[in-house]
Amino acid sequence: MQRLKTRPQFQAAMAGGTVSRTAHFALHRLVLDAEKAVVTGIAPTGPDSLPSVQGSQALFGVSDVWLGAMVPKRWARRAVTRNTIKRQIHAVAALFEARLPQAAHVVRLRATFDRKQFLSATSDPLKQAVRAELLQLFGHATRRPAVAQVPAPAQVAP
Repeated sequence: MQRLKTRPQFQAAMAGGTVSRTAHFALHRLVLDAEKAVVTGIAPTGPDSLPSVQGSQALFGVSDVWLGAMVPKRWARRAVTRNTIKRQIHAVAALFEARLPQAAHVVRLRATFDRKQFLSATSDPLKQAVRAELLQLFGHATRRPAVAQVPAPAQVAP
C-alpha cells in the first residue's frame, strides 16, 4: 500500500467522490486506470506536477492501492489525538488492503469525538470507537464496486 504525500495527490483523490460515510469519517476514492496511463504515454511525475494539465493519473506513478489520512485540527485539537486516529486509519486500511481496488483513497475525519465521553486523547475507549467506525467505513467501501468514471459518448443527430 502506497501513502499519499503531496497536496495534489490528496486533492485528486478527494475529487474522485465519496464512497462511504460514517458519523465521524468519510472515505473518498479516485479509481486509477493503469491502461489509460500506458496508452496515453503519461509519465509519472513528482510533487510539482499539474493535475489540470497532465491528468490525475500522472500523480500516481504506481498502479496500487494508495491511502491518505486527513485529520484536521478543527475536529481533533490535540496532536496526540490526531496521530492516534491516523495510526488507526492506517492499521485498519492494512487489514482491507487485499479487498480494496487499485485506487487512491483518502479517509477524512469530518466530525469531532466528544471530549466529555473520551477524556484522554489516547484512551482505549477512543481507540476502540475509532477502530469500530473505520471497520464499518472500509467494510461498506469494499462491498461497493469501484467503477472508473468514463464520460458518456456524445450523441450524434442523424
